[in-house]
Amino acid sequence: MDVNAAVAAAAAIAGVLTGVIAMLAFRWSERDQKRPTRTSLHTDPVLPPGVDTVLSVLRSSAVVLDEADAVVKASSAAYALGLVRGGTLSVEPMLQMARDTRRDGEIRQVELDLPRRGTGRGEALAVSARVAPLGSRLVLLLVEDLTEARRIEAVRRDFVANVSHELKTPVGALSLLSEAVMDASDDPEAVQRFAGRMQIEATRLTNLVQELIDLSRVQNDDPLEDAEPVRVDELVAEAIDRCRHQAGTKQITMASNVWSPDGTDQGGRREGDAADLHVWGNRGQLAAALGNLVENAVNYSPARTRVGIAARRVSAPGGDMIELAVTDQGIGISDKDKERIFERFYRVDPARSRATGGTGLGLAIVKHVVASHGGEVTVWSAEGQGSTFTLRLPEAGAARDRAQQHPGFEDEAGSPESSPYASLPAPEVLP
Repeated sequence: MDVNAAVAAAAAIAGVLTGVIAMLAFRWSERDQKRPTRTSLHTDPVLPPGVDTVLSVLRSSAVVLDEADAVVKASSAAYALGLVRGGTLSVEPMLQMARDTRRDGEIRQVELDLPRRGTGRGEALAVSARVAPLGSRLVLLLVEDLTEARRIEAVRRDFVANVSHELKTPVGALSLLSEAVMDASDDPEAVQRFAGRMQIEATRLTNLVQELIDLSRVQNDDPLEDAEPVRVDELVAEAIDRCRHQAGTKQITMASNVWSPDGTDQGGRREGDAADLHVWGNRGQLAAALGNLVENAVNYSPARTRVGIAARRVSAPGGDMIELAVTDQGIGISDKDKERIFERFYRVDPARSRATGGTGLGLAIVKHVVASHGGEVTVWSAEGQGSTFTLRLPEAGAARDRAQQHPGFEDEAGSPESSPYASLPAPEVLP
């Protein structure tokens, strides 16, 4: 009996000891699982508090790399620029900068030109990359897209250089001609010839200065402050009258199918409510814009061809629009030039522009006038087939409701099918 009791007591004690040991082992194992290891630090990095929120509101592209160069966090802009691909930083110079910064803790910054991917263009993407340590293990990369800023700076430099060149050319010519007049003081015929050349150069200089003033005015002034309803037929008549002499010299026929205020076209036909087209804006600026288009059409058209002006009302989501289209049968514009023709001083054919006295500012003025009036200008053109420039402006009634809206300008080129004026009819030839 005593032996059995002793055995039972020993078994009980052994069972208690086994339970205690098992519990201690479980606790020890649980603590080891919670303890951070080298592997867990590498595979599951944690951003410092608040960093995720800050990165989400930055305009720059942001990428956070861990100690193995794996991407921990990347903004959508970083993916859009092609910086991050497959969870890794794809730009080797930036990756090397991150490694150097992780090694010595120094902040680094560099400007790079990256190839564009997926656009089919050879243009480079200009970026500024800045790398800084983020805590003890992470590295932060911020990338700023400088492409647009560089383009604007290049346009500004080109503008200053072009202004200097354009002003220097007629001024130099006037200086040389004045010397020639002095040397030919005893030759009345030569004096008269040189004086005529001086008048031409003086006119070119005057036109250049005036167009620079006009461009500055349309860029800085709000034309809708003193806006009024402007009759489209009057704008067209003024543009035609402005170019009547040049067109007559080249035997170019100028035609229009704008409906007159009395409800009839120039052939006596009626068109109902299309007879009274008005746009809302500054009359002087609108006349200058349309006049520049007509003048370009005449200057760049061969002799004995036709220049047409058409106007119509079209429906649009924000209200009816008035379309004014100027069509010529000239030399046309290539696809690569269509992207730049509205830039200041850009000329498709510089030699021909100088022969016609162009300054390269006319289309830039058209662009800014139309944009400031809440409209847009588009161009369809094919080399050897002519061009059609179309102004879309809010109709007078609809424009009052959105006078404060200034949509961005688009210089997209349409297709022959998208241009309703590709073969402009001309009801009557204007005298």
